[in-house]
Amino acid sequence: MRSEYDSVPLDELGVLRVRGADVVPFLQGQVSNDVALLGPARSLLAGYHNPQGRVIALLRLVQAAADEVLAILPRELAASTASRLAKFILRAKVQLADESASWQITGVVAADSPAPRAPPFAGALPQALNATARVGDSIALRIGAQPARWLLLAGAGAAPSAPVALAGCAPMELERWRALAVAAGEPQVGAATSGEFVAQMLNLDLLGAIAFDKGCYTGQEVIARAHYRGRVKRRLQRFVSNAPLRLQPGDAGALTDGRALKVVNAVALADGRSEFLAVAPFAAEDCAAGRPQPQAEGARVIDAQQLALPYCLPP
Repeated sequence: MRSEYDSVPLDELGVLRVRGADVVPFLQGQVSNDVALLGPARSLLAGYHNPQGRVIALLRLVQAAADEVLAILPRELAASTASRLAKFILRAKVQLADESASWQITGVVAADSPAPRAPPFAGALPQALNATARVGDSIALRIGAQPARWLLLAGAGAAPSAPVALAGCAPMELERWRALAVAAGEPQVGAATSGEFVAQMLNLDLLGAIAFDKGCYTGQEVIARAHYRGRVKRRLQRFVSNAPLRLQPGDAGALTDGRALKVVNAVALADGRSEFLAVAPFAAEDCAAGRPQPQAEGARVIDAQQLALPYCLPP
């Protein structure tokens, strides 16, 4: 009998553990969101930036205890991000470690249509976007609206029934999970794109990942200047190729209308085409100055059509 929920192991994600009496003020000076808003029932999406305002990593922050925060990020960036953050601990009463090997992370998706059977934990899943809740031995956080999506975190040494998402759910392919993130306009930063984009280029301001009324943090001056003094001319946008095409994060090229782009996320469709998120100028912009020269730079022309995002880009 088909379940109302699908699940997929997300071994590509890792976890940083930050704990100590100064965990909130320490993180407050490092990431773009207001860590003071974090609580037992609320997670936060935040960017960690270099002094030039470019995104080193995207973090989903979860409060595991009063003095303990877990930061979910791509596993390939976990060690380098932990090392970078550790340089700023100084006299703060904080301990920070890459504990990716100590956690299991599972993605859970509500089915598009009703099904006759739901797993026993379904009623305990948080319903508000970015809300968190304890579900058995796991911490669940709602990260997607349509369809509903959650991340579940459980200790790697937990009982075989944890994370609970693996019991009572239908298995889902990782590519489908990634496709849902692309359709939702959710950027991800990996090794190929770390340090490439200013926060607003990834629409972090539109996704609630930047608090413009908080104190200083690394990269804050550049991010605030872009917000208050000028329009961002290149932003994350969604596309689908018109022909079979394999794209990877970090790939650069030009659309047929001359707009230069750099791929942030990409997913392969069943027919061989790619649906992808890329940072590019707006279609209405005169982008001749930013147009690549394929023969000189080796950039390829990407024949693709633009798709709508589930949120509005600024005019």
